[in-house]
Amino acid sequence: MTSTIRLTKLAKRAGCAAKQPPGYLFSLLGQLPPLRDPQVLVGSATADDAAVYRLTDDLALVLTTDFFTPIVDDPTDFGAIAAANALSDVYAMGGTPRVALNLVGFPDDRLPPEVLGDILRGAAAVAEAAGVSIVGGHTIKSEEPIYGLAVVGTVAPDRMLTNAAGRPGDWLVLTKPIGVGVITTAAKNDVDTLGAIGEAIQLMRTLNRAAAEAACAVGVRAATDVTGFGLLGHLRNLAYASGCAAEVDLTDVPILAAARHYAAEGIVPGGTHANRRFLQDWTTYAPEVTETDQLLLCDAQTSGGLLLAVAPETVEDLVRELKRRQTPCAARIGRLAAGTPGRLTVHRS
Repeated sequence: MTSTIRLTKLAKRAGCAAKQPPGYLFSLLGQLPPLRDPQVLVGSATADDAAVYRLTDDLALVLTTDFFTPIVDDPTDFGAIAAANALSDVYAMGGTPRVALNLVGFPDDRLPPEVLGDILRGAAAVAEAAGVSIVGGHTIKSEEPIYGLAVVGTVAPDRMLTNAAGRPGDWLVLTKPIGVGVITTAAKNDVDTLGAIGEAIQLMRTLNRAAAEAACAVGVRAATDVTGFGLLGHLRNLAYASGCAAEVDLTDVPILAAARHYAAEGIVPGGTHANRRFLQDWTTYAPEVTETDQLLLCDAQTSGGLLLAVAPETVEDLVRELKRRQTPCAARIGRLAAGTPGRLTVHRS
């Protein structure tokens, strides 16, 4: 019965494209009082992926939460993708996720309980693969299905990764191709003529565990994961927090072929357009970078890859380690540079 249900038809906005745009959030966060607890190693000040709270000199907690409306139609895939997406925040901090809580909004007047069961089973399978125990949660009635996790991980304070430690000259390495926001929008609107949703689902279900392990094994300077703000949005946050500018070579950015095709036809999620509008004040595009290219670089990803800033002398080791661990890609897409913090330049070589 659940195989005939189209979850995306119940959602006005899908996956991480449902996030509030960065311009809306940053102005609000700037009004909050500063945190004064010295044990808070990472809070909201740098728009990082998770919070880090020190318990001892050798142990800190990594705390995060993420939830959204359906990005795909199959309930099991939806649960799996949402879980992988939430766990990714811990990986982006160099941490190990340990336990999680379910966060559920469910329209029980529109969907049978079996659908929720499939969502929870999909998430449980991904959590088990990550070595994470889902130990409980909270459920409310809602107009649209909503699912995600609150996650607690651990990290040694002297080994955590943040988005604030990059330096001019560092290479930027991406571990998953971009474009899943465009593809899932095509599928939601019944215009996925290339049948690309299967590849997108596989990418979104893939944990960033291997990428994080490679980053920690080699030693990178800064990291973030690429989700709702798009590649350029998350790069802007990393560069700004690190006090650097950044340069991106579009030629080297891995973009799913179907996403290029659909974006050229105008099939683009609203969250992607919002990202592009916000980034216009931060980004200089070379004349050869088209509007379609810009939208793809700003595409709102769900469960995207890690974006890593690594010293020039270490980049070859990192790429080799990522390939050895079989991450979806290991693409050098640009570099951090001296300049106005957060200022981005995009060209095509």
